[in-house]
Amino acid sequence: MGSLAAVAALSLTVLSACGSNNNNEGAASPSASASPSSSAAASPSASPSASEAAAPAEVTITHALGTATVKTNPEKVVVFDYGALDSLDKLGVEIAGLPKASLPSYLSKYEDAKYEDVGTLFEPDFEKLAAMKPDVIFIGGRTGEAYEELNKIAPTIQSAVDQTKYQESFKELEGWYGQIFSKQAEVDAALSEIAAAQTDLKAKAEGAGKALIVLTTGGKISAYGSGSRYGVIYDTYGFTAVDDSIESGTHGQSISNEYISEKNPDVLFVIDRDVIAGGEGAKPAKEVIENDLVKKTNAYKNGKIIYLDPEVWYISTGGLTSELKMVQEASQAVQ
Repeated sequence: MGSLAAVAALSLTVLSACGSNNNNEGAASPSASASPSSSAAASPSASPSASEAAAPAEVTITHALGTATVKTNPEKVVVFDYGALDSLDKLGVEIAGLPKASLPSYLSKYEDAKYEDVGTLFEPDFEKLAAMKPDVIFIGGRTGEAYEELNKIAPTIQSAVDQTKYQESFKELEGWYGQIFSKQAEVDAALSEIAAAQTDLKAKAEGAGKALIVLTTGGKISAYGSGSRYGVIYDTYGFTAVDDSIESGTHGQSISNEYISEKNPDVLFVIDRDVIAGGEGAKPAKEVIENDLVKKTNAYKNGKIIYLDPEVWYISTGGLTSELKMVQEASQAVQ
């Protein structure tokens, strides 16, 4: 993944604050509908498949920030959300433009010059986008403030997972991609693979003891509970929380090493935000976590401190590839 300094320098535009994430708490329930149109034949396509030929000309998506009507199988796609990019990459959808500064390493092919660099996750290049004339733009929570301006350029869809109903929201987002790009069969197959992995993990997690998931940044530690940004550990994967009273907010609950020692988790999941964002006071998670206090816990004694990939857990959640990777990483705790 490269040195901490190199990645931090590359990623300053992503993640200047934990609050700028894909959380849409309190958002209206999104939905999608298809509408036939005589303009279907006008959409250029090279040898369309039978499913594409039968697809409606347009799909209407109701998302957290509004409603977008998008032509089916749009040709010029811009993405400001790495979870969406992850899914579209898995589905074989061609991308025209994206922010390149903070790309996860497993999506590094999009650094190629054939893909337009359209600004950052926080600051889109509106002039370049207007010149590109995209057919659709997907954004995450980090780009939310630019929604109104982006929506003037092209139909814009917020494709961020709602953390308050993670699995339901995730499946709905993937369904949008299936409808818009005539890829529903591929979406269904990928979701089935993820569901099978989740079911297998849940059956084993029930006997893994009590768990805690934390994020470290700048030498500080935040814990996450059920219904939070990383509540999938408990709510979907089936691990028992070491503390049911942890705050469920976006930023988690600030804790100390004394807290970890006192709660004595059997499994401790750790996300190192500094690997992505760096910044003043950046410190490797292992140095923050593995001290004399935490070494007294069952998690340390039994080799159950699991360091999770921050690219997947912090940058590109909500993707078909990243979601499977998340299950696989969490499964290390039950092996």
